[in-house]
Order: sequence, then structure tokens, then C-alpha cells
Amino acid sequence: MQIQTGKGTLSLLVLLAIWSVSAVSSLPGLAVSPILSDLSRVFPKATELEIQLLTSLPSLLIIPFVLLAGKLSEGRDHRPLLLWGLGIFFVCGALCLVVRSIGALILVSSLLGIGAGMVIPLSTGLVVAYFTGDYRVRQLGYASAVNNLSLVLATALTGYLAAVNWHLPFLVYLLSGLSFLLCLSLRDTPVVPEPKESLQMRQREIDRNKLVGMMWLYFVITYAVLVVTYDVSFLVERYHLHETFSGWLISLFFLAIMLPGLFLGRIIRALKSDTNLVALMLIFAGLLLFGFVRTKELLLVAALLTGFGYGVMQPIIYDKTATIAPPRSATLALSFVMAMNYLAVMICPFILSGLHTLFHDASELLGFRVNTFVVGVLLLVALFDRKGFVLGLDEAYFVK
Repeated sequence: MQIQTGKGTLSLLVLLAIWSVSAVSSLPGLAVSPILSDLSRVFPKATELEIQLLTSLPSLLIIPFVLLAGKLSEGRDHRPLLLWGLGIFFVCGALCLVVRSIGALILVSSLLGIGAGMVIPLSTGLVVAYFTGDYRVRQLGYASAVNNLSLVLATALTGYLAAVNWHLPFLVYLLSGLSFLLCLSLRDTPVVPEPKESLQMRQREIDRNKLVGMMWLYFVITYAVLVVTYDVSFLVERYHLHETFSGWLISLFFLAIMLPGLFLGRIIRALKSDTNLVALMLIFAGLLLFGFVRTKELLLVAALLTGFGYGVMQPIIYDKTATIAPPRSATLALSFVMAMNYLAVMICPFILSGLHTLFHDASELLGFRVNTFVVGVLLLVALFDRKGFVLGLDEAYFVK
């Protein structure tokens, strides 16, 4: 079976390899989350600093290595770098299964963060390299769907495995081994040059102003929706709902992020320059519901709206970022934008904590209400700038 790319065709095996990299890029940190409450029991001599390092140091290392991988990929073949990153990821994931001390776990997890940082920008860079035009938009949507679906499934799996043994959640990292084997097929599939009419071919270097705009947009919307994952459990507790309901809300949120990727091209063709505007409306409505309603049904709607709006914008941001760089620098541009995701993940808890201190308000609703205001401001800007590059889609983008 041959898959159309806009530049020709590639095999189903190569496409599966590309999707597998998207699946792996969602895994960093998942194995540690379900065992955090058990760490003091598993490692009774571990200090609070060591536990904090285990959770934060790998994430911190991802950011510079995302940028480094983007730089190393500039004008070079992506494939050797990708295989090195997957190899480091797999070896470290396997070592996590056998380590017996908190120090060794911190070290191995940090090295895994380095491998993940090398893989993450290439997960999208491969799609940009092998596909173009409408085919690229469609595949970025599928890659986003694969990423978020694997996140949901792996989260559920690690929670189950953690109840059996604290080592077992690290089994999910071994998926990188399967991705490594699949990506060996890329060595026999060279990247076809971009067609002359491609938007990328109009660029001699990265458009820095537009890149900064895309970075800020991605950071703001990612920070805005992260409040769902951080505060929804406290919200459920506040309303005296069953504690498992927060898990349903978070799962629905990530599934909603996945859904638009399956038919992103149709969404863009229907909404055209209003695509981001409508997506921001959905995020705004979802956060507004989280901040002001308390019934189960409306909270489920809130999770669905917030996730769906974000799921529309994420792959579009990736595709637009690729169009502002020449082909040799596309992955580098993407690395700067994708680093914003991990920066938002790292500092979101500190921002939320600072808001509680600033407003002298310990309410679980505060984060949702402030982020509703933030998205509302962005929504007003989008309303008056629907033709602009960052918040709109011009005709050259959606008429292909």
C-alpha cells in the first residue's frame, strides 16, 4: 500500500514508523506520575530534594535537547539523530526497570529525558519532511491524534501497572524499541525535495518575527488548558463528586484533543480564516464552564470543548511554523515552538501558585477563571486579526 505525500508516495511501513515516533514523544514522565505517592515508601531514605529532582530534572533537560536536536537537524539527514534518540530512550527505559536506588533512577530518568528531547522535534519534523500541502496538514492532524491517544492509553496502563509493582510503569518506555525497529525503514526512504510552489520554498531563512508569534501563541494556549490537568481533581473534590470523576474528565479532555486531528483538513476548509477564532471560542467556553458550573454533565462538556479547541490549534501551529522556514530549517523552527509546550508544563504550577498568592484566594476556581480571562483577551485579538498570520489563516494557507 502506497501513501500519497504531495511529493509522491511512501510505504505504509514508513508511515507507521512516523506515527510511532509521535506515540513515543508523548511518553516522557508518564511512568513516574503514578508512583509519586509511593516514592517515600519505596525509597524511605530519599530526601524531598531527590524526589523533586526525579520529577523535574528530566523535564528540564528535555527543553535544551529539543532545541539542540532542532539545530543538529538543520540541513542534515534527520534519520541518524532520530535513531540515536530512540536508542537512548529505549536503553534508559529498560534500565528504569532494574534500578534499585533513587540516585540511579534520577540519573537514568535524566538520560531518558535527553533521548526524549532528541526525538520530540523530529516526531513532527519527519511529517514536515516527507509530506507537503494538504497531505502535510492531514498527517500532522493524524500525528497529533496518535500522540494524544497514546498519552491516554499509556496513562491508564501505567496507573494499572503501578498497582502491581512500582517498576512496571516503566514498561511503557519500551515502546521506543518498536519505534526504533520501524524507523530503520526510513534509511531506505529518502526525503523528496519540496515542490517549487511550496510555501517553504519562498523562505531563505526562518521568519523570526512569525516564529516568535507562533511560540507565544503555543505557550499561552498550552498554559491556559493545562489548568484542566492540574486543578480538575481539586474541583471535583470541592463539589463532593466521586474522586474517579476527575480521571474521566482528564481522559475526555485528552480524547477531545485527539479528535480534530482525524479530520483537520475538513475543519480548515469549512472555517478558513476563522479556524483559530472558533477554536479559541471553544477553549474560552470550556474554561468558562469549568470556572462557573458544578454539574457533572456541564463539566464533561467543559472538558470536551477545551480539549477540542486545543486539538484544532496544535497541529495548525506546527504546520504554519514549517511554512515560515526553508526545508532545511523547518525542524529547527519546530523545535523552538515545541519547546514552548514543555516550558508551559514546567512553569504552569508556579503561575497557578503565584495567582493564589497574588489574589489571596485559595479557591480551586481561580486558575480556571483567570485562564478564561487570558483566552478571552486572545479571542478579542483574533476577532480583529483573523487575516493575520499568527491567529488567522490567509488564503495562501488554506487554498492549496
